[in-house]
Amino acid sequence: VQLQASGGGLVQAGGSLRLSCAASGRTFGSYFMGWFRQAPGKEREFVAAISRSGSSTYYTDSVKGRFIISRENAKNTVYLQMNGLKPEDTAVYYCAAGGGAYVNGRHQAAYDAWGQGTQVTVSS
Repeated sequence: VQLQASGGGLVQAGGSLRLSCAASGRTFGSYFMGWFRQAPGKEREFVAAISRSGSSTYYTDSVKGRFIISRENAKNTVYLQMNGLKPEDTAVYYCAAGGGAYVNGRHQAAYDAWGQGTQVTVSS
């Protein structure tokens, strides 16, 4: 599967953005999906994950209540709705697809394919 992330940009603190990740191929529904981010000078970290059906989601604590991950299997797309953005959310955001067993999607090693990343910048 190939992934293409989009939707990043510059936004003021408190604002919102919706990231999209479009997947190629007909097997999108066979992958659980995740979003990760990497801030300058920091390691890439987990943000959110969603199961194959979309019935189960998991978030890192810092984004709970602000971000929502969702997917539309008919459109081969996963989304990350980001509300109440903070300057510390500034990072390059990556989507990823995992073909194995889904537990909570926190671990990068569980993913088989990665998108190219989209920049999110939150100004104070």
